[in-house]
Amino acid sequence: MSEMSEKKPVHAVLRCATPPDADQLERFERFLKKKYSTDEVELETKVDPSIHGGFILQIGSTEYDWSTSGRTRQFESQIDAARENAAKNHSSDDIMTILKGAVADFQLAAKESEVGFVETAGDGIVRISGLDHAQYGEIVVFENGVRGMVQNITDDGIGAILFDEEGTIGEGTRVTATGKRAGIPVSENYIGRVVNALGAPIDGGDPIQASDYRPIEEPAPGIVDRKSVGVPLETGILSIDSMFPIGRGQRELIIGDRQTGKTSIALDTILNQKGKSCICIYVAIGQKASTVASLVNTLKEHDAMSYTTVMVSTAADPAPMQYIAPYAATSLAEYFMHQGKDVLIVYDDLSKHAVAYRALSLLLGRSPGREAYPGDVFYLHSRLLERSSRLSDKLGGGSITALPIIETQDGDVSAYIPTNVISITDGQIFLESDLFFEGQRPAVNVGLSVSRVGGAAQTQAMKKAAGSLRIDLAQYREMEVFTQFSSDLDDATKNQLKQGHVLMELLKQPLGHPLSLSEEVVTLTAGVGKKLIDVAPEDVKDCQNALLAFFHEKHEDLMKNIENTGRLDDEAKGLILKYTDEFLASRKKTTADTQ
Repeated sequence: MSEMSEKKPVHAVLRCATPPDADQLERFERFLKKKYSTDEVELETKVDPSIHGGFILQIGSTEYDWSTSGRTRQFESQIDAARENAAKNHSSDDIMTILKGAVADFQLAAKESEVGFVETAGDGIVRISGLDHAQYGEIVVFENGVRGMVQNITDDGIGAILFDEEGTIGEGTRVTATGKRAGIPVSENYIGRVVNALGAPIDGGDPIQASDYRPIEEPAPGIVDRKSVGVPLETGILSIDSMFPIGRGQRELIIGDRQTGKTSIALDTILNQKGKSCICIYVAIGQKASTVASLVNTLKEHDAMSYTTVMVSTAADPAPMQYIAPYAATSLAEYFMHQGKDVLIVYDDLSKHAVAYRALSLLLGRSPGREAYPGDVFYLHSRLLERSSRLSDKLGGGSITALPIIETQDGDVSAYIPTNVISITDGQIFLESDLFFEGQRPAVNVGLSVSRVGGAAQTQAMKKAAGSLRIDLAQYREMEVFTQFSSDLDDATKNQLKQGHVLMELLKQPLGHPLSLSEEVVTLTAGVGKKLIDVAPEDVKDCQNALLAFFHEKHEDLMKNIENTGRLDDEAKGLILKYTDEFLASRKKTTADTQ
């Protein structure tokens, strides 16, 4: 029988401000022998004046820190924990009370901790040796106070992304694992504020008092915890509410080329939630700061910031901040959802989010795949969008409705990221450049757009008023192509083209002017009922605005009934058609008198 191999001696490094005496060395060796069950200990002593006092004992990646700076870090950690505990318990204690409590409870100890050291740093990415027990998504703290998050774990070390690049992080910088997952503070106080991806205010206002902390990454609700989408979330945009209805808890993709009105649709939807008990969160990922500032001003002008939070990670921010922004915003949305509230969240846009993640992945040394994106880029967005749902009544019945935005190149919806997100979401609104340049705003392509929830998220009034709108538009587009070179048309074809022109004009809608349900129902009933077929295309919008003003002035009770009940019976529909005839007759008479 071969002899058993002997245990290797334990090698430890003792760093201290002044050399230890023989008695102290003996106690260190005794501790190491007992801790590691060995009889052989190699203790290397290094005098390091920079630690000022105490000692640091290192065995591999394990460290016992009893230095002056280490004790200071322990106390700061105790203060942070006390603050966090006060926030979780909704305590109103001020900072002095928290400090006194932390001092009273503070107990110094040379606690065992795991440490690592930076091998390389650059472009917001740090490679670390040691930290053998670090987990994916765990927060690590560098000796200058900068925080990072573990994103890559390999046999030869870990890769972390930096949340902050203040100070210098170079080769040899000490890193400590915290055992905590990345999270952000959350509270009602975030409503009406503009914050960065870490939840810190950037609008020049007061600090935000948090009531809780939530992890950035959370598992999506399971099937049992959800209920089907059945309550409409009205966008106020006629073409969408009538043909591609969105329900609370749905994920509807807004997709199209650059400058085709994607953000405008999302902005109008936020404006339309005023007074509808829906909290809105707008996430700007990789946008220009000036663009975001303009959007915030628009929200303020329409008094929409009273129910909206804007989370910003601009193009000037490092890729790690752009990467975590949508996850952090979703954590804030989940805080409200679990209180039974309805939330609308806009991700603008996930194309730039995928690009930021691609940059991180390539810098971390991951293998590139199609279009140089890493292999898990589908999971990047699926685990984000799956968190949007409508919770069961048992869990409060809250919901998160997601409007992700994707930018296409030259209308190519078959590219990698667009096809990924289309397969994750419950439908898409496709904005076409040609329609946009023809003056059709919003430039919604009726053929390629779809809502997979469909009529389940549509009020009875809207369903009845829309009627055959989508079919009429499809037939008009087809007929328009076939007849553009023909001059000899029969009356039926001419009427079909006239009706199509009128419907296309009715679907045009200026930015920042969402319509109420009753206004949409009246417009559609008159339009689909062919009451406006003899109005010249250039006069259709003026006629529509005048018609709605007429209904608000003369028949407000009918409008309020539709608004409150969400229903349109045959009698009400007949009245709308009758009153429309009266309006058109008086308008015709007024026009004749002026001439």
